[in-house]
Amino acid sequence: MRFIVLPVLLLLIVRGYTQVTPPVHPDQRPRLVVGIVIDQMRWDYLYRYYNRYAPDGGFRRLINQGYSCENTFINYLPAYTACGHTCIYTGSVPAIHGITGNDWYDYTEGRMVYCAEDRSVEGVGTEGKGGKMSPRNMQATTICDELRLATNFRGKVIGVAIKDRGGILPAGHSANAAYWFDGSSGRWISSTYYMKQLPQWVNDLNAKKLPDSYFKQGWKTLYPLNTYVQSTADVQDYEEKPFGPDAKGLPYDLSQYAGHYSKLSATPYGNSFTKDMAIAAVNGERLGADSITDFLAVSFSSTDYVGHAFGPNSIEAEDTYLRLDRDLGELFHFLDGKVGKGQYLVFLSADHGAAHAAGFSVQNRLPGGNNNAAMEKPLDSLLEKKFGPHRFILAWENNQLFFDHHLMDSLNTDARAFSKTVIDYLSGQQGVERAFLIADAATAPLAGAIRTRVINGYYPTRSGDVQIILKPGWMTGEPMGTTHGSWNPYDTHIPLLWYGWKIKPGKTNREVYMTDIAPTLAGLLHIQMPSGCVGQVITEITN
Repeated sequence: MRFIVLPVLLLLIVRGYTQVTPPVHPDQRPRLVVGIVIDQMRWDYLYRYYNRYAPDGGFRRLINQGYSCENTFINYLPAYTACGHTCIYTGSVPAIHGITGNDWYDYTEGRMVYCAEDRSVEGVGTEGKGGKMSPRNMQATTICDELRLATNFRGKVIGVAIKDRGGILPAGHSANAAYWFDGSSGRWISSTYYMKQLPQWVNDLNAKKLPDSYFKQGWKTLYPLNTYVQSTADVQDYEEKPFGPDAKGLPYDLSQYAGHYSKLSATPYGNSFTKDMAIAAVNGERLGADSITDFLAVSFSSTDYVGHAFGPNSIEAEDTYLRLDRDLGELFHFLDGKVGKGQYLVFLSADHGAAHAAGFSVQNRLPGGNNNAAMEKPLDSLLEKKFGPHRFILAWENNQLFFDHHLMDSLNTDARAFSKTVIDYLSGQQGVERAFLIADAATAPLAGAIRTRVINGYYPTRSGDVQIILKPGWMTGEPMGTTHGSWNPYDTHIPLLWYGWKIKPGKTNREVYMTDIAPTLAGLLHIQMPSGCVGQVITEITN
């Protein structure tokens, strides 16, 4: 028996060590993942315009046939575009991935830095500086990178957005390509980080000169103007005039902008052109054509341009979302036929929301306003008077002040007295609720929600010394239009909808965070979560 049992045991042990785990079966992953980020989409837009969304459009399909996480929040500061796109796709926060704003003062570089800039690359499809972009400033992988790794780089990843940062950062470091809009030429472009020349399918789309066709249509409302009862009357004193001082509201004649393509971004047609590019990418790259999962990361940027100019309560904003609803419906209908119903997975979210325009708040006796008085010069004068004729503040960015530490050290400046002078000055300014040293955030008497967001947004070499927290409804900057960036719900409460492959209809009111999207995708796809991920899997969404 000894001579029989021993070989059998050895055989079993050897098999145990040498057995190879079979790869994930194709049915366990969708053919295509489509990530959709709506730039500046407040959560309440889902329901504010629900009755006006088309029955066969995009939003009703997602709400009625998909799963909605109704209380999804941003959990860091500032609530800006670059941070939002990066946090969604990395499952991380600026304190880890390093994208602390659209721009920041970089203490290592000793200068202001743009989030997607890369001086080592050249533009492809353009001769302008707008092509010198890549994801190199991002310090963590995205879920798209992890999909590339999990498929041994056979799964394709394409990023598309009007804004360069909206296409580049989500697609990640190892993407096959990212494309963005060149406002000087009206073309889709890329950079040598990804390729030496544009693919033929991109050249073919550019050759159609669709922006010219959109300009010829002009911007008139989809429905009679008097039916936009969810919006304020057209033309308000607090609205910007992106189409010139003589533009007297809707409809807008856009034919005059033929050749001035940057204006396309501030119209709903920027979203339509993004949809055109997304469809062209699926066709041109054959995304979702086989059992190896591909990823299309799409950001619709024009909602942000329109929102900044006119505010959340404008007819322009409402019409832009009604038109976007149709564009999404067209995209989903195309994917149904091209990839197959139930064969693709969609999530839709936003990088941030937006405040009511300050003028709107004042007009309607709501808390809020715009502190557009320049605080910088009076503070500089105060510091010069107390500490010497020098420029001590290197930058005001992301509601933070960046101190010149080298200068202060060379002058033996009393850091405690200096900081107190700055904080006392800021705390006395209209609309400022709190100003404090970011280094003291963990112990400062702050509401927990604010403390967490400040700490999650702090990356030492790319963050400032003093954080400014504005009162609810308040903003700084230009007096017209609106903005975002605060911790408040109007900026940080965003939609999160899931649809398609393995997603059950329903909703949850449990609080989840933007950083939960990437690990949830990782769980669904059976792949590793991104390298800086801090989020949790949302388990309720699947069958």
